[in-house]
Amino acid sequence: MEDSTSSSQEKENQQVGEAVRLSGGRAAASARDPAPQQPGPGARQDFGAPQQPGRASRGAPESGSARADALGPPTGERGLPGGGRREAGSAPRPPCRRSGALPRAQELRAGGAQERSAAPRASQAGCRELEVAVRNAKGYLLRVSSKTGLSLYDHLSNMLTKILDERPENAVDIIENISQNVKMAHFSKKLDTLQNENEMLPTYEIAERQKALFLLGHLEGADQELEDEIAENSLPNVMESAFYFEQAGVGLGTEETYRIFLALKQLTDTHPVQKCRFWGKILGLEKNYVIAEVEIREGEEDEEVEEEDVAEAEERDNGESDADRDELPRPFYKPPQAVPKEETRTGTNKYVYFVCNEPGRPWVKLPSVTPAQIVTARKIKKFFTGRLDAPIISYPPFPGNESNYLRAQIARISAGTHVSPLGFYQFGEEEGEEEEDVESGRDSFEENPDFEGIQVLDLVESLSNWVHHVQHILPQGRCTWFNPIPKHEEEEEENEEKEEKGEEPDYLEQEIGPPLLTPISEDLEILNTPAWTTRLSSSVIPQYAIAVLRSNLWPGAYAFSTGKKFENFYIGWGYKYSVDNYAPPVPPPVYQEYSSGPEITEMDDPSVEEEQAFRAAQEATEHAAQDNEESEEDEDDNSEYH
Repeated sequence: MEDSTSSSQEKENQQVGEAVRLSGGRAAASARDPAPQQPGPGARQDFGAPQQPGRASRGAPESGSARADALGPPTGERGLPGGGRREAGSAPRPPCRRSGALPRAQELRAGGAQERSAAPRASQAGCRELEVAVRNAKGYLLRVSSKTGLSLYDHLSNMLTKILDERPENAVDIIENISQNVKMAHFSKKLDTLQNENEMLPTYEIAERQKALFLLGHLEGADQELEDEIAENSLPNVMESAFYFEQAGVGLGTEETYRIFLALKQLTDTHPVQKCRFWGKILGLEKNYVIAEVEIREGEEDEEVEEEDVAEAEERDNGESDADRDELPRPFYKPPQAVPKEETRTGTNKYVYFVCNEPGRPWVKLPSVTPAQIVTARKIKKFFTGRLDAPIISYPPFPGNESNYLRAQIARISAGTHVSPLGFYQFGEEEGEEEEDVESGRDSFEENPDFEGIQVLDLVESLSNWVHHVQHILPQGRCTWFNPIPKHEEEEEENEEKEEKGEEPDYLEQEIGPPLLTPISEDLEILNTPAWTTRLSSSVIPQYAIAVLRSNLWPGAYAFSTGKKFENFYIGWGYKYSVDNYAPPVPPPVYQEYSSGPEITEMDDPSVEEEQAFRAAQEATEHAAQDNEESEEDEDDNSEYH
């Protein structure tokens, strides 16, 4: 194979040499350099001289083909490198050669000194320039990117390797995809684990979760009658409410609302829900909260373990064990009784709330709210993070984490912004109770079957046509008053005497708030601004508009009403409007353990000299007192004689 290759190269060089001789290269060379020189070790051989087989030959390139031939030697059947092709019947083009590159055997075979021609000199200079250009071009292609760490030369080499290995059809049409695949293969995630984990982007992850919402499913192990009952009563028509809120310019968008609709369906299918309602959405710094208001069927409530009761029981056990071991004195001070939380289905715990960060993620049940959490939530203001287990660092300290703070804010917003048209709800008739007691102490109501709706213009013009249908939360943190210090009949007279003297009585006065179904026109104003703002959804076509109600006290709370339909909705940060900028309360000064004074302050022991001086001063004082007494007695005696 090597012999055939070398013979073909010799034939090509001979043909090139003959072409140079015919063109008068020898005459030009003799004119420039008439003195012939003997060939030495570094002399070049004539183009027509034969070459030693098995060695690479180099010849002068033809004009117009130097750039194509300089890329490298011929590659056999595939043609010239760089995409050049050789025409049939054309003379082969030898590559450029360097001085001193020919073998010694070729010089001996040439026989005698030969004259240097001008044409080979010019071709050699052109070859040198071409080699420099090729080196510069290759150096440019080998530059490494500062972003990816790759060079264009390596990338093109990998692309050509991939194309020649796979040989796809119409490679020029998919060259961009091949380039992208080569880059992606280079930047593949390399882990040290035994098995590489497929990286799941958050967008694809939530898409996979929401994909399950669109699948048809039934309750496992449930009867068909139970499924029908749940489907009829528990799941609300969220899309209908969203249609009306969209007219008011409020909402979350059709796509997100429909996903929430499917998420509520998933909630009602997996939990024993009697009634369900989309409460709203509270925004957070990292994630948001989608909130569902749920009423659990009777007998299906989960028994929650009271953390406070467990702590008290542990304290009692520890106290008894300590008393048995060491009889230590106990303080007479008894802390005031903690205000207990309201029972399930009453007051602030009337409903159960489930939250999730995105539709498709699992629903999490919020714990019941306590009066201490509501009281503290009124004094602080914290941004939600979107993580239920996040701690609440504030002053005064909040008793719980973000899930408890979220539950407290939901209770406050519901009590202040959930309203309905006048007459939609009514109190049920109860026997054996007076009307005044019933109206002041009612905590439940029912829908009015005879309600025919209120005109939209009347709802917009007068706030008296809207009423609160959620109980007011007292300053104590409960909807119903709880007296931590019970008042006995024997102590009534003593307390009355203390009140007359201006002293504080032993019992606390009962807190009273507005009763249920109170018109919102009685709400307090905010700097001469009403607490609510009403408007029509469209002033262009008022006959088909709906009444929209917006809360100024809790920005983000809205309500609409049209005919016999109404709904409440909240979307915001969960904050109440404040006239001034919020300023955290300053911690109180540190209490002193005892009052500091000279009677209890320790002093240094006096020295001997100080004691002697003190005794001398005392003696001088005593002598002066005696002298004064004697002088007074003498004066008295003299007065008696006279």
